Amino acid sequence: MNPNKALWEKGDFTQIAATMRESGEELVGKLGITQGLRVLDLGCGDGTTAIPEARLGADVTGVDIAANLVEAGNARAKTEGLTKCKFYEGDATDLHELKDSSFDLVVSIFGAMFAPKPFDVAKEIVRVTRPGGKIIMGNWIPGDPTLVAQILKISSAYVPPPPEGFVSPMLWGIEENVAERFTATGVRKENISFARETFTFKAPYKPAEFVQVFKNYYGPTMNAFEAAEKNNKSQELQQELERLFKSQNTSDTDGATCIKATFLKVMVIK
Repeated sequence: MNPNKALWEKGDFTQIAATMRESGEELVGKLGITQGLRVLDLGCGDGTTAIPEARLGADVTGVDIAANLVEAGNARAKTEGLTKCKFYEGDATDLHELKDSSFDLVVSIFGAMFAPKPFDVAKEIVRVTRPGGKIIMGNWIPGDPTLVAQILKISSAYVPPPPEGFVSPMLWGIEENVAERFTATGVRKENISFARETFTFKAPYKPAEFVQVFKNYYGPTMNAFEAAEKNNKSQELQQELERLFKSQNTSDTDGATCIKATFLKVMVIK
């Protein structure tokens, strides 16, 4: 099986996505969605941004590599009666099923960044965007002190080194890398801009329980615990993550978690 597909079908990312809904809606609310806008939501998961896009009247195509998340997204759309929001299984490195210049807006929030072959990803994103159309990406930033970058950093210390030729998804969080990838497709550098924004994770349970959700349902963290277990270091990993989650929790409510995470917002005009 495609290792990227296996990673994101592992566990159940909908459990994490449930804590991201509010920020997903806020982000979409700033995109200028209009009735009938043709939107591709790439690496859509179960619809954290795709569902809000459809609620605002967009004609949304969601694509994700994980079959279980595609199924969950379609179920959410059906429940809400969003007939112009459809989720499909696909690979961000090869969107052959989608026609050239077929979308007004392509959105990928913490999705396409995890696909391999980043230059192929950029090429496909640009190919399916119409001339004058927009591309919005949200990418985690390497070395950032906030939650997700630190989870991935901590987890990476417990797993074996990646195979030769592996390109870290975190490189999508470096402006120079992003510019290089999109200019290679023919996009003009002045049509690429960046901003740092915040995504907030909100959970109705304590930080230690939130760690358990990542341990049980988030592929990268699951892999880290499996590797740590083999080296008798799972307790060490558990404690390190609990310290991280507790230190970053800003919730005023006892028994709840609210953690902000900084990301790089990429804006491209084709």
